[in-house]
Amino acid sequence: MLEENVRRVISGRAIPVRGDDIDTDRIIPARYLKCITFDELGKYVFYDERFDETGTPKPHPFNDERFKGAEILLVNRNFGCGSSREHAPQSIMRAGIRAIVGESFAEIFFGNCVQLGIPAVRLPHESIEEIMAIVEEKPETEVTVDIESKLVKVGEREYKAEIDESARSLFLSGSWDTTSMLLSALDEIKATASRLPYINGFE
Repeated sequence: MLEENVRRVISGRAIPVRGDDIDTDRIIPARYLKCITFDELGKYVFYDERFDETGTPKPHPFNDERFKGAEILLVNRNFGCGSSREHAPQSIMRAGIRAIVGESFAEIFFGNCVQLGIPAVRLPHESIEEIMAIVEEKPETEVTVDIESKLVKVGEREYKAEIDESARSLFLSGSWDTTSMLLSALDEIKATASRLPYINGFE
């Protein structure tokens, strides 16, 4: 287990993005999929909803200074639907988001979030609306996503959350990052490879 990959509790200020069925093309427009690396994608998250054709900012939570530095994204139903592009959660993560709390998530988007170490937990509609209203009124409110206890805490309030148990197990064990797991066992992998005849020309 890699301790730095363990996800038990994530706390920070939140940013609400309202609306059902927000698809991956709205999260990250298709023209930004040509990037060689994901490093700069954070600046393009929700780009077409944040700027007009001249680059002038439009009203959007990600343009609102009150939510600058937020680490918890609040969303509604079926977030991340549409085409199965990893760029969508990549852009969200590189914009500083470490966890997502919503009513429901598209299956492939949810899976991509797991692979990036971004917990996405579910709450009922009424709870999400209540939390969004609290955060919109008081952006400084701390929100905590407790994966271990399956709770979302907002100030003094607690909400029982749902998360896929297999994903929860990966976050708590730190084994969601398969690349890091492979690299941590590099010596053993090389030793095993050295014993495989088809790698050594069947010598």
